[in-house]
Amino acid sequence: MSKQAAIDPLPHIYALGAALRLPDQPMATFQALDAAMDAVIGHTYITVLLYHADLQEIERFYSSNLDAYPIAGRKDVPQSAWTEKLLINQECYIGYDANDIKKYFFDHELIHSLGCDAILNVPVVYDSVTLGTVNLVHEEGWYEESDIEVALTLASIATPAFLQIAGR
Repeated sequence: MSKQAAIDPLPHIYALGAALRLPDQPMATFQALDAAMDAVIGHTYITVLLYHADLQEIERFYSSNLDAYPIAGRKDVPQSAWTEKLLINQECYIGYDANDIKKYFFDHELIHSLGCDAILNVPVVYDSVTLGTVNLVHEEGWYEESDIEVALTLASIATPAFLQIAGR
């Protein structure tokens, strides 16, 4: 798939940084993260999850599609290559097509029904601890390896919001 011409991420980095200074945290930061990720990388929808390593659960704290993915939903984190890559090794996971999504996501049919067959999961890490993930979902073939560094950078700027919801 062809994306729009390369977008300069710097104005979006500035806007995300400025959002940290706004009231109504962590929502102000998550809304700015949503806007920045959409402008620079693109997504049909985005979710932000807090990782509870002690319980092996993830908890949704932000969603741009509240009908399909309401706030505060929790789910168990099954042991898999996805878990190892994203939550343990703290590396992005790209699912390029519906088969990649079906392999690791129990809600693959819902994802597909929303017109999405690609996913980019971005770990949010602070002091070597995985705090959560930012999940971008789009049409098949949308995400590329070249999206990883800017996605990690934008997600990292939002770290204070993750620390707030984690109670740290």
